[in-house]
Amino acid sequence: MSTGAVLRVGLAGLGSMGRNHLRNLAARDDVTLVAIADPNEEVLLPSAEQTGAHPYADPAQMLDSEALDALVVAAPTTLHHQIALHAIDRGVPVLVEKPLATTVAEGRELVEAAARRRVLLQAGHIERFNPAVLALGERLKAGALSRIFSIKTLRAGPFPARIRDVGVAVDLATHDVDIMCHLAGARPDRVYAETTQHVHTSHEDLVFGLLHFPGGTVGILDVNWLTPEKQRRVTVLGPEGMFQVDYLSQTLTFTRGAAELSPTYLDGYAPTFAGETVQLPVTPAEPLRRELDAFFDAIRSDGPAAIPGADGLWAVALANLLLESAAAHRPVAVHPPEVPLA
Repeated sequence: MSTGAVLRVGLAGLGSMGRNHLRNLAARDDVTLVAIADPNEEVLLPSAEQTGAHPYADPAQMLDSEALDALVVAAPTTLHHQIALHAIDRGVPVLVEKPLATTVAEGRELVEAAARRRVLLQAGHIERFNPAVLALGERLKAGALSRIFSIKTLRAGPFPARIRDVGVAVDLATHDVDIMCHLAGARPDRVYAETTQHVHTSHEDLVFGLLHFPGGTVGILDVNWLTPEKQRRVTVLGPEGMFQVDYLSQTLTFTRGAAELSPTYLDGYAPTFAGETVQLPVTPAEPLRRELDAFFDAIRSDGPAAIPGADGLWAVALANLLLESAAAHRPVAVHPPEVPLA
């Protein structure tokens, strides 16, 4: 495909994430949003009128009726498999917002179908496109830490009443296990987790997880829908110091311990000893825009996906293994055959 070609794009799903895609796709001059699909007419029809896209209640009908160069799937998680598989069967490159699927079996079928049909399948792990995460990844790749002791993630906020089909592990922890694997440059060999269910009617709403990586790095994961404010952070600790990313403010800091730490005194005693912290340069950008840039660039160049479907499959597998561990009250080994197309 020509590098300057204007792509005909469809969008399946107009929920919270889908509306963000709608805004981005409608504003681009290198694509035409030709069709959108959602069963909710109260959202579908105004969106079609706003963008000029053809409205469909059923994504399958959209795929059968329109000549699409690409499809973005932002529908509820339990629908990802059937929509994406239909697109792949029609030879349409597809970006599936995380999680790739609900189960490992569904995710594997998507990855295998895309490989068999030679159709581009990109997993929508948007946090990899956060400018602060990109800056951190570049510094780690350049050797800023001689080794990684631990990667600690926090992803918390109030319960989103719209999410009823899956729990916090599949919906949110897929972000963090993917980021951990990405930053560690490896996948874990065992996991352990505890879960609770306080406000969700049918699934877990809190996961505390431990992931052990072959090189000795430990991942510490805190994901919940019980926190009264939205929090998104990752901390990477090594011999030289500690990197911290705040996803929301898109900031990156590095803290190193001084030879003689200066204590902070409180009412006559020293509760803290602060290391030297510097804020590192990060150029703000919308991660979703960068995710779409990567998707469309891969289509035009006939190149590999920036985040291949196999990575999305690993994230689904690890999230489900965390749930398995919590249910069994024991660590669970991660066997490569769980996700053979890595």
